[in-house]
Amino acid sequence: MTSTVDRPAVPAHRQGLVLACLSVCTALVVGFVAAINLAVPRLAASSLHPSADQLLWIVDAYVVVFACLVIPAGAAGDKFGRKGTLLTGLAVVAAGALVSAVAPNVAVMLGGRALTGLGAACVLPNCVGVLLHATAPERRGHALAVWAAATGIGGVVGNLGGGALLGGSWRALFVAVAVVAVACLVWAAAVTPRSARHARRLDIPGTALFVGAVIALLLGIIEGPAKGWSSLTVVAAFAACLVLGMAWVLTELRVRHPMLDPRLFREARLAGAALGMTVAFFGNFGLFYINASLLQYGRGWSVLHAGVGIIPVTIPLLLGSRHVPALVRRFGVPATLSAAFVITSAGLTGLSFTADRAYPWYGACLFVVGLGIMLAVPALTAEIAAGLPLERAGIAGGLQSATRELGSALGVAVVGTILTAGFLHHLPAGLSHESPAPRTVSQALALAPGEHASITAAFTQGADTALRAAALVTLVAGALVVGSVTGAHRRARAAA
Repeated sequence: MTSTVDRPAVPAHRQGLVLACLSVCTALVVGFVAAINLAVPRLAASSLHPSADQLLWIVDAYVVVFACLVIPAGAAGDKFGRKGTLLTGLAVVAAGALVSAVAPNVAVMLGGRALTGLGAACVLPNCVGVLLHATAPERRGHALAVWAAATGIGGVVGNLGGGALLGGSWRALFVAVAVVAVACLVWAAAVTPRSARHARRLDIPGTALFVGAVIALLLGIIEGPAKGWSSLTVVAAFAACLVLGMAWVLTELRVRHPMLDPRLFREARLAGAALGMTVAFFGNFGLFYINASLLQYGRGWSVLHAGVGIIPVTIPLLLGSRHVPALVRRFGVPATLSAAFVITSAGLTGLSFTADRAYPWYGACLFVVGLGIMLAVPALTAEIAAGLPLERAGIAGGLQSATRELGSALGVAVVGTILTAGFLHHLPAGLSHESPAPRTVSQALALAPGEHASITAAFTQGADTALRAAALVTLVAGALVVGSVTGAHRRARAAA
């Protein structure tokens, strides 16, 4: 069985073509997150008239469904076939994007975003599964590093393409995503191989409990500032998260084929890598949520200009990711991750002090954040892949993707919540005493168009506070990750 799994499913000369296809599919689903963050100011001022909380959910509906279902979708790929699940996911991405494109109100928009997240959940883990089975063992480390760099490519494409498309109607962005998803479906159908199926029963109860726990957690975080942290809604949401989370653990320990066996996390190496991926993307996507609005509101840039302005964060991912495996071999995983989290935290902190400085200072701090992410993602991807057997490549890909998207959802929710609280705190007294108080720049400007400078200053100050909070979380949680991974590697060397 092991030899069959280890044998690459396509000839050597076609492995590069498969890698290119899967990288483009990955760039699509990751780039869509970057593009929607860029669209936040347009959506805030659109005919949908979303509130600040609804704006967070428009962004997070995609990543929440993505995070919650990516492990079950990886398991579905293992059971029903990774290629078929990948192709189905691309079709669902296209359908969800079209629903969002024609959305007449926030409810339909959220439905389309959730549907697109379901499709993305089927795409990302099965890209990893197909890639591992299509690539020779000696080339898998390189292939995973290139695939990880596709997240950077997705960021570039999402910002540049999104910036260009959002120069017109925001609906054009969703139509373009649907078109690209269909093109990727045709390409993947032509070049990707089929892999062996594994008879594992899907864990519907475990999946439902996991989804409920994550949604309850994010509901509490997002609704806290508006309704009050001691309100019945918020307290009930956090209590539901705790109860559902405990029920999920108990359920997974009893079923024969759990969605994700909690006992896997007894292995400190896997647990540390999963937490590390969550932390890395917490800071990364917290930044993405703030950056586009900060450049448009704080500096008065156009949407296309703002899309170009984020590029420094992606340069290290594009140019340096393929060199990270060599750095890990030379310096070790703990040292690489230590540098990654310290650098990311430093970059986020620097950004909070450069909002009113010339853009080269701001761009330099973006580059520093990108450097930290460049070091973290390939190292953590390889650690997660090494923590599970190859027969469970779909689960490995699902765990890697789930932790990324959970970190992204938490980053948007926590950073967006702190941003809104800071914005309300710094608003001019006349506006902050309105009932209800405006919670977005668009709402505030509609009430007091003559207060443009003070309103945008309030937004900038709120963004600075949110960036410093993200930096602190990244540094502290990163230290926990490094400690866990260091201990695991020491025990592995001692046992060797």
